[in-house]
Formats: sequence, structure tokens, C-alpha cells
Amino acid sequence: MAPKPNYIKKYLPHIIAFLLFTIFSFAYFFPVLEGKVLKANDSIVAKVNMQEIVEHREREGEEALWTNSIFSGMPAYLISTKHPGNLWKKIDILLQSYGRPVAFVFISMLSFYMMLLMFGVNPYLAIVGALAFGFSPYLIQVIAAGHNSKAMAISYLPLVIGGVYYAYKRKATGGAIIFGIGLALQLGAGHPQITYYAFICILIMLITELIFSVRNKEFNKFSRTSLILIIPLILAVGINFSQLYTTYEYGEYSMRGKSDLVSENNNVSSSGLDPDYITQWSYGIGETMNLLIPNFKGGSSRPFDNDSEIVRTLRSSNNAAAASMFVKYWGSQPSTEGPNYQGAAMIFLFVLGLFLLKGAEKWWLLIATLLSIMLAWGHNFMWFTNIFINFFPGYNKFRAVTMILVIVQFCVPLMAILALKEILSGKLHANELKKGLLKATIITGGITLLFIITPSLAGSFISGYETEMPDWVKSALIADRKSLLVSDAARSLIFILLAAGVLYGLIAGKLKERYAIVLLGLIIVVDLWGADKRYLGADRFELPNRYEQTFSPTVADQYILRDESNYRVLNMAVSTFNDNSTTSY
Repeated sequence: MAPKPNYIKKYLPHIIAFLLFTIFSFAYFFPVLEGKVLKANDSIVAKVNMQEIVEHREREGEEALWTNSIFSGMPAYLISTKHPGNLWKKIDILLQSYGRPVAFVFISMLSFYMMLLMFGVNPYLAIVGALAFGFSPYLIQVIAAGHNSKAMAISYLPLVIGGVYYAYKRKATGGAIIFGIGLALQLGAGHPQITYYAFICILIMLITELIFSVRNKEFNKFSRTSLILIIPLILAVGINFSQLYTTYEYGEYSMRGKSDLVSENNNVSSSGLDPDYITQWSYGIGETMNLLIPNFKGGSSRPFDNDSEIVRTLRSSNNAAAASMFVKYWGSQPSTEGPNYQGAAMIFLFVLGLFLLKGAEKWWLLIATLLSIMLAWGHNFMWFTNIFINFFPGYNKFRAVTMILVIVQFCVPLMAILALKEILSGKLHANELKKGLLKATIITGGITLLFIITPSLAGSFISGYETEMPDWVKSALIADRKSLLVSDAARSLIFILLAAGVLYGLIAGKLKERYAIVLLGLIIVVDLWGADKRYLGADRFELPNRYEQTFSPTVADQYILRDESNYRVLNMAVSTFNDNSTTSY
């Protein structure tokens, strides 16, 4: 008689994962449990923009496809249009039961956890990877800025890519179903740029898998799986067709479409955004180091703390009010919410994976990482960027090329966890593990140590507009920014050494596997959590009644509303071309 299956043992890791993701998500956004609301600029803008549409929906019980409140009037497709026929929206609403912003991090963790299981990763190790992805500083910065559709699209990214991988490596039908579900949800999130980047990553994966399938004489299997995946692709697009088509239709009339202006040289007007606009936000080549050291270029475009050298210097010269002119960030971007820090321990494990992994996964993850970094350089690597602008369909429709670093955000924790999976498998010889561990420690630890000893290698610590400042101002700025770099380089070195120490103890047999997983998880979470709080802390939340005051009409608004004739309002009391609060009324 066959033994009864132990369902508790089988499902316990998944229950633990669900509970941990819930606890960590609410713990990070603890103010929501106190009834507070995240005050994110773009969320406020979105609420203001959709006010007229929402009022029409509540009053008439139908969708408004046009709004009069923005510019001289414009389609409402991308502002607030509901698609009641899309049943997948109901699934999305169910998944967001925890409410925003908690749901963004929770779903990110859950989807990355599910993806790692598709890669054959131990559930407890998968929990560590999921926590790393969910607490990625870039995702937290996206949430802090109020880019809700982008955050949601990122959250479903692992399901999209993981489903494709599972289809080719494990079960074609099962992978196709997961891919279809993930893609339908991601397209429904309404951020095509993230989906576009996901397919760049998938394309790299498929090319790599094709090469390996030909080498291993498995081309027929590869072809069959590719054909099967076309079905969920069509279904996912079909489910979201009304949303996708109206976006496409509107795009033809927006600045992303073909211009009505004709060039004098060739009598042809071009389609897509201007290259300068596309690359306005470009990562500096040297700025790439902040993947490892968060404050390598100062961190975020926020003012210096009151105890900083620049504030003390300005205060002593009776220029304290000028302190707000100077920010910590000194990179090449116009401004930034924060660096795309991946976690020092995770970068260390990523590099370790380059030495330990042997299969196709290592190569497509490495290529996707390098490609996304080079594309994020934008105008700093323009010849390469131009190839994609000119020859890759749709690439010239998207701005802010730095956003493609979302692929790095995905690839780094995946490679890191696959490296740990390989170590725990017991397939590698101890000497091989020690050599790989030593190399990864020397490379990542050596880089951080180098900038601790000689921080001037990072550059001048002065941004372009500050070059004409008096020397005494520049000296104070250099001192502050150098201090930020050195302290964060030391911070990263500590986390690298801690992670390396845990792995050395595991390889040497001095530390049990389960303890090693727990310790690594703690190191990674402490590392990322500490960095995240710099960009989204409790101070960004406020009570609902105070939040709603943002949308309350002023005395001037109430006076203008008495006029029942047709008019437009030019509000000079705010930043006229950047503030749209007047559209609420």
C-alpha cells in the first residue's frame, strides 16, 4: 500500500512564503496600518487628471472617452478608462487586496518566488530571492514617485519571463499558461515600456536557448514550444485589445506619432520621439558603479542634511537659504529619485554565479544585464543607442532609457539565487567553490575597497552647473559627496564580506544549509531595507484628511467656479507648466 502523501510537508514552505511576504510588505509600509496614505507626486497628478472623468462616471454611469480639463481637451484612454469586459482586471484587483502600495511589493515577491520555483529552486532559497526582488530600491523609488502602473508591470515581470523559461525547460503547456496569465496581467497594468523590455530579455533568452538546442540536437522541441507560446501571446493581447488599440490609436496623434512638419532636406516627417528627448535621462557610464555602491554619485536629488559641510559653510556665511540649491546627486542625469542599487551582497552573488554556473542561463542573464546597462547609458553611448532607435520597432516610442535597468533588477537576483542553488546542489567540488568564492570576493570587495582608499577615482564630485561656484562652496560639496561615497563603499564591503563568510562556513561544513539560507536572507534584507528607507520612509505618509487637503479648492478656485461661461484658467500661483491642480475644478 502506497504511503499517504504528506500535504503539510509539501505545502508548508509555500504557506511560510506567503506569510513572510505579507509580514515584510506590511512591515515596510507600516504607516498604512495606522490609516495613513502615501503622498506620491504622480499619484496626486493622476487623481487630479481623472477628476472630471470620475465625476462623469459616477453621475452618468458610463465611461467618458474625452476630458476637457487637460490642455485644450484630450482622449481619456490613458487617464482613467475602465474596461468592464476584461475579466483579468478582476484578478488584478483581487491580487491587490492588500491595497497600494503594499500590494506592489507583495505581488513582486510572490511572482518572483513562483518564477524561482519554475527554475527548480528550493522554496526556502526562493523566499530569499523573492525578498531581494521585492525590496529592490528601484521598485521602491517607483512606488515613492507614484508610478503605479509601472510598479504593477514590474511586479508581473517574473511571471512573464518565468513562464517562457518553464515552457522551454520543463512543461510547454504549463509554461504557456503561466506566460499567458502573466502577460495578460502585465499588459493590463498599462505600462507598455516595461513589457517591451521584458520581451527584449525574452528574445535574448530564446536566442541563447536556440543555440544550445541546436548544439544538443533538440531543435524540434524548441520549435514546438515556440509555436505553443504563440497561443497565449495572442490571447493575452486579445484580452487587453481595447486598451492596447486605443493606446496605439492615440499614439499616432501624440508626439510619438508622425509629425505634420516636413523636413526641408528630405520632405519626409519622422515617427517617434526625438533622440534627445528619448535620452534626456541617461545613466552616466561611471554612474553604473551605484549598482554596487548606492551613493557612488551622491544618491538622490535631495538637499543635504543640516549637519552636512555645505549647510554649515553656507550658514556661517549667512547664506543658509541657498542650501536648497545644492543636492547630493552629482551625476549626469537632470535629477533622480535614487540610484539603481542592487544590493552589495546580491552583486557579489551575481559575480559568483559567473564562475559557478555552466548552462545557458548564465549567458542570457549576463548578456541581458550588459545590454540593459549599455542601453541605459543613452546619449553617453549614443552610437549604440541609435542602433535601437533606428532599427528596433517601437524603441523610439519610449523615453527615459534608464528605465531599462529594470532588466538588471530582474537578472541580478535571479543569477544570484541560481548561484546559491548550484552551491547547495552538492555537484561542485569544494576546491572549485572556494576558487569561485575567492574570485567573487576579490572582485566586488576589491572595487569597494579601492573607492574607500581613493574616492577621487569616482570623479570631481562636482556637477556641471556647479563648476562656476566659488571654491569654498565647491570644497564643501566635495567633502560631503566624498564622505557619502566612502561611507557607502565601506557599507557595501561589509555586506560582501558577511555574505562571503556565510558561504565559506557552508562550504567548509561549519554551517548547516538551513542556517546559511536564513543568514544570507537576513544580510540581503538588511542591506536592501536600509537603502530603501533613504527613498521611501515613514515621513512620506500622512493622515487621509491632510492628504485630501491637497485637492481642496482655494478661495480663488471657489470664486472662479461662480462663472458658468466657458473659460480656461491660467494659474500663475503655481508652477504653471508643471502643476495641473487647477484641472480638478
